[in-house]
Amino acid sequence: MTDNGPDEKKPIWQRYFLFGMPIAAVAGVFAAGIIFWGGFNTAMEATNTMPFCVSCHEMGDYVYTEYEGTIHDVNRSGVGAVCSDCHVPKDWTHKIIRKIKASREVWGKLTGTISTPEKFDAKRLHLAMNEWERMKSTDSIECRNCHDFQSMMPEFQKPRARQQHLNAMKTGQTCIDCHKGIAHLDLRDRADEEYLATLEAPNPKFIREVPQAYLDSLARVEAKEAEDAAAAKAAKEADRAKLLAAVEAARADERAVVEAEMAGKVDESAAAGPGIGADLDWGAAGSTDMTLFYPGQASFEWVQNGKTHGGARPLTKGGDACTTCHAAELDAIGNKIVAGGGGKKDELEPTPIPGKRGTIPATIQATHDGENVYFRLQWEDGGHNPAPFVEGGKMDPDNQIKVAMMITGTGIEMGEQVGCWATCHADNTYMPTDPGAEAIAANADVAAQLQATGTITKYLPESRTEMEIKGRRGAILGGWDKMQTAEAIEQYLKDGTFMDLMRVYADGSSANGYLLERRVQNEGDMAAEASLGADGMWTVTFSRKLASDAPGDIPLEAGKTYTVGFAIHDDFASARFHHVTLNTSLALDNADAMINVVGQ
Repeated sequence: MTDNGPDEKKPIWQRYFLFGMPIAAVAGVFAAGIIFWGGFNTAMEATNTMPFCVSCHEMGDYVYTEYEGTIHDVNRSGVGAVCSDCHVPKDWTHKIIRKIKASREVWGKLTGTISTPEKFDAKRLHLAMNEWERMKSTDSIECRNCHDFQSMMPEFQKPRARQQHLNAMKTGQTCIDCHKGIAHLDLRDRADEEYLATLEAPNPKFIREVPQAYLDSLARVEAKEAEDAAAAKAAKEADRAKLLAAVEAARADERAVVEAEMAGKVDESAAAGPGIGADLDWGAAGSTDMTLFYPGQASFEWVQNGKTHGGARPLTKGGDACTTCHAAELDAIGNKIVAGGGGKKDELEPTPIPGKRGTIPATIQATHDGENVYFRLQWEDGGHNPAPFVEGGKMDPDNQIKVAMMITGTGIEMGEQVGCWATCHADNTYMPTDPGAEAIAANADVAAQLQATGTITKYLPESRTEMEIKGRRGAILGGWDKMQTAEAIEQYLKDGTFMDLMRVYADGSSANGYLLERRVQNEGDMAAEASLGADGMWTVTFSRKLASDAPGDIPLEAGKTYTVGFAIHDDFASARFHHVTLNTSLALDNADAMINVVGQ
């Protein structure tokens, strides 16, 4: 027998096993995995870069050019978002899913589905809808990688934005519901309205608790705005007091000169009577500052259409009032519209009047004596700016000013939210779908019922059998000729479904009435006076009974809050060329109302 000695030991990488494999093989597989992983991840990340995304002409020529210069490309802080920031999820699982789905784009490139501008334009709504739906399903997670509700501070947002973000957190809205077209062309107006309503509906799963930091910031900015408003009001009153003192001093000098001539003569102002509310203490009446702004052609149909008005959904679906979003931005809105802009396509004023002011700051005082209610409206005259589309420049030469007040009745759709806006329609005079005298005359029965000749006055939608809001397939907005029966309209009047309307003219005459199927003047008592003072301030005072029982008059009762609206036609204006308030609350002896009618 031959002794071969002890067995020769194998190398360590051959003697030990892991998962049934020599450790050397395991190490090799591990190293290969690292190399593969690194290479795969590097390649995938390379496809997330801006140069890669715009390397094909379809992206570089069509999409990238729209993106350049937007807030996501360049902004004041120097931070820019690239394609993948918005279109590729950050987490691994969803990123891989997105990449697999994106592989279909290679086939689209090979087959030339969007190789020309015409092909791309025909396809882009479909492509946009895919992205909208993807972002909706993820609660806009790509947006929230950079933008977080937790970090939003209302102090640095516009009033409309702060309110909409608050609504979003409470109702379950997500970023893409409102923010379409901020990096590329906005295609929202090409999409079907029903599709958008479904897509943009709140999702209860997205409801989140409003951060305390947000509420604290909101409280701070609202307090600061209230402080600024009070300071501005005090400064305005001080300036007016100086002006009145100067005017009174001039009057005193004039009276001293002519005092001898006036001796023995009857004081004409006394002979004319004590005036409306002469026995009242206006100093004890509440005083409310109001901003009346220029609305242009922003009809009730316009504000309900999401393709024209970004606040349509909060208004029609969320129950927000006009003041919810716009109360603090009336100056900006009025000035933009009066200059020929406004709306998503600057469509709200096609015939601007050079020099016309965008807003009228006014003061309203209201009081009652238990039997009658009294209102005093004051504002500064704006001078004359001729309307270029009217011969002589004055639309209503007989009235330098007109004042209207509406009180919202019951049963009016969105009446408390919009106030008198419910009476303003796209087919009224000087509005986009104004039918014109010929069309009105051709519809003799309706014209007779409306007592209309050349124009259609304001009306309530309830007085029509149908209203066209969206303008689908070229349909004419409004519903002037879709009349309810006379019996139905009479029932609405009995039920209180109308707008109580009081009007005062430049000479102090007045008209009491209501708005339902048209503007109607009733037999209700009303007294008024109007004057332009030497200080350049208009003062319009009017009164009526609190408990008037005239058809179309709404009795004003303690314990109830009413939605009202005011309009001023200044500078010989008529029709839509007025200034208006948003929905305003009014109540008797209630300090919580915007207009507190104080008893005395």
